[in-house]
This record gives sequence, structure tokens and C-alpha cells, in this order.
Amino acid sequence: MSQLAHDDFEEMADEYDMSDVDDDMEDEYGARIIASDSDDGEQPDRMTDTTAAEARRGKDVQGIPWERLSITREKYRQTRLQQYKNYENVPNSGEESLKESKHIEKGAIYYDFHHNTRSVKSTILHFQLRNLVWATSKHDVYLMSHHSVLHWSALTSEKKELIDVQGHVAPSEKHPGSLLEGFYQTQVSTLAVKDNLLVAGGFQGEIICKFLDREGISYCCRTTFDENAITNAIEIYNGPSGGVHFMASNNDSGVRVFDMERFFLCRTFRFDWPVNHTALSPDGKLLVVVGDNPEALLLDSTSGKTIHELKGHVDFSFASAWNPDGFTFATGNQDKTCRVWDTRNLSKSVTVLRGNLGAIRSVRFTSDGRYMAMAEPADFVHIFDVASGYNERQEMDFFGEISGISFSPDTEALFIGVWDRSYGSLLQYNRRRSYSYLDSLI
Repeated sequence: MSQLAHDDFEEMADEYDMSDVDDDMEDEYGARIIASDSDDGEQPDRMTDTTAAEARRGKDVQGIPWERLSITREKYRQTRLQQYKNYENVPNSGEESLKESKHIEKGAIYYDFHHNTRSVKSTILHFQLRNLVWATSKHDVYLMSHHSVLHWSALTSEKKELIDVQGHVAPSEKHPGSLLEGFYQTQVSTLAVKDNLLVAGGFQGEIICKFLDREGISYCCRTTFDENAITNAIEIYNGPSGGVHFMASNNDSGVRVFDMERFFLCRTFRFDWPVNHTALSPDGKLLVVVGDNPEALLLDSTSGKTIHELKGHVDFSFASAWNPDGFTFATGNQDKTCRVWDTRNLSKSVTVLRGNLGAIRSVRFTSDGRYMAMAEPADFVHIFDVASGYNERQEMDFFGEISGISFSPDTEALFIGVWDRSYGSLLQYNRRRSYSYLDSLI
């Protein structure tokens, strides 16, 4: 993973920020309608949320008043497609991979737009790491917003700060190996939340663990003191005995497994390149490892022995996910593709799916295995129908960098974090259901 500094990312993001559209937007008195973000998240009265009913009446889901601009939405979309620069570690990797990928016509609708929340700003610190939004139910979302780890209730429209990482964060519980002195001014690079456990990873290898049903922080540690220490991804899972574990992927080429029942580091795997993401199979026996290497690895999760090298991608990968069926999994790469693999035949990928703008930064399956979502760095999230052989898809089209995507565990909601100084928000889509059996009762 690149060691691009936060300030450099800010400069890159400025190129594609929607504030350049705002410059064209003036009211009848010549005053700017859109104000810049404030740290407290408050917005002017005219910057409101968008509901499903308003969207059906023609309002832009992000609240962008295109009718008042000197450029149409269609024209601005074409400009973005032409000018957005995909970050590549391997030159021209996107062009090479697209030769093998297939274009799937959009048009299906699996999830309907439900709400766009402007009062929470889902932010990003590292341009390659986009796992900063997690839903534990269709009403409960956890995300990074500036220096805060927030909980957002989609039911009550209320937000609550759980951790302020700008100040001093220290554990309130005592456990062997926990750094009781804690950390100051942690830059959170990645986040994971499952059931009652929240784990945040930092730029200097920091790990901060909080149980959501307890007060305070439970555990703090530093995975490594290597100068290349950034925590790239966290995966929380239940071990063979049912105990809670999590796996941390780091830029020092290590993957570390922590037992959160006994609060200790129980296993470490070493690789020849920085590890950007891991995904554990539903039965816990297989581990997918992707990183700064075009080839991904499928490992025995207990021994760490390589079962198969996955060849096909031509750049570095930052995303992976298992289908709950336990046979297929997906990897997302900076070559602008997502490859789906089947453990029953690993000689080549089952299919190669392409994006519109750039790298595939996040991949998620619904818990029933029906759909797979893949997120690009900005503007587009694609949902594929797994049962169709990934030959049907829905395309969510908006403007802004994507901080993360998350299906709710019951598959009823999809949340998308959008980072933009003017139009940053949390998008919610709800699963479309056909209740034809009710029609017979009418």
C-alpha cells in the first residue's frame, strides 16, 4: 500500500471535489448557497436530507440543485468519467485487465434509494483504504467522521460519538499486553464492527478495541513498531470455539490474529509484501490474502500454508470477500476489476467484472449470498445478482469519494459513505421486496 501522506490525498481529492460545481451556484443576491463543512456537522437550512419521496418527485438524491447550475448532471458525469485518474502501482494495469473483463448492462434494481443523511460526514484518511462504514443492523451504522468514531441511528436520525481519536484514548480495563498509556491523536486508517465489538486500526499500527455494550475502551495495542506500520484492514470473526477474534492486516507484511476472549495475540503470519486485506471463509478453514502483489493467496487459516496462488489481476488488490456459500469469493484490484473465484476450480477466475472510473476498493456479499456489491474509489457502487452468474447488475450513480459500503446483516439495507466537502453524507438504500402474496388478499 502506498505511503502517500494525508496532505497529498487532500490535494488529490480537491481535484474531484464537488465544490467546483458549487462555484457556479449563486443565489439571486450573488451569495454562495453551499457552505463549506463545519466540524460540528451543521449545515445551512437549505442543505437538507433527501428522502425517498423527494427523490421520486425528481429531487437529486444528494440534494445537488442541477437546475441552478451552468452544467447539467449528464455533462458533469461525462467530465468526471474523462478526467478521473485511477491510481495505479503498475502502469497501464487498467487497460490490460479490461481486455479480459466483461461489460454487464445496468438496469436491474435490487435496492431502492431510501434516504441521504447530510448530518453525518463519512471521511477518509488514506485514499486506498475504504473500509470505514459498517452496519450492525438496518438501523445502526458505525463510521469515521473527521476525528470521531460515530454511531448513527437510521431509526431516530441521531448520532453519538463513541471515540474521539484526536485526543487521548486509553483502555479503562486491564489486560496483559494492553498499552495502558493508550494513544494520542490517532489517525484511523481502517475500521471494523461486528456484533458488539468495534476495532479501529491506525497509521502507526495502533489497535483500539471497544465493546459496544461496555463503557470505555477495552484494549489498546500496537501491532508493530516498524516504520511501515499502517493497519490496512481489520476482520472480526468467531473462532472455532465461538470466541470473538479479529485479524489485522498491516503494511509491514504481517497478518496478526487476536483473541478477544482472553485479550492476546495468538497467531502471526508473515508475507513477502504488504498485506492490504484478508477474508476468512465461512467455515473458518480458508483465508484469502491480498496486498501489494498482483497474485492473491488462498491459505490454510490454521497453518498459514499456501493452498493456491490466484493469478489474473495485474495490479495490487485492496478488497476481498467470501460468498456465504463457502465456495466462491471475490477480490478487488487497482486494475479496475473484481474477480470471482471458485475453490472447486482455482485455475482461473469464474468471471471478471469491471468498474467505470477506477480501482475496486470494497467488495461485500449479502448474508444470504444473493447479491455482491463492489465499490469504486468514487461515484459508483455496483450490485450484481449472484444467481444470474453476475450477468445482471444495478448501478448506484452519485458524486463523491466512497469511504465504505456495508449491507446490514439481515440484507435489508445498504449504506454508502460519501466523502465530499460540500456533499459528504451517508446514503441508505433498502432492499426491494416483492410481496405478491399480499395482492391475493386484496
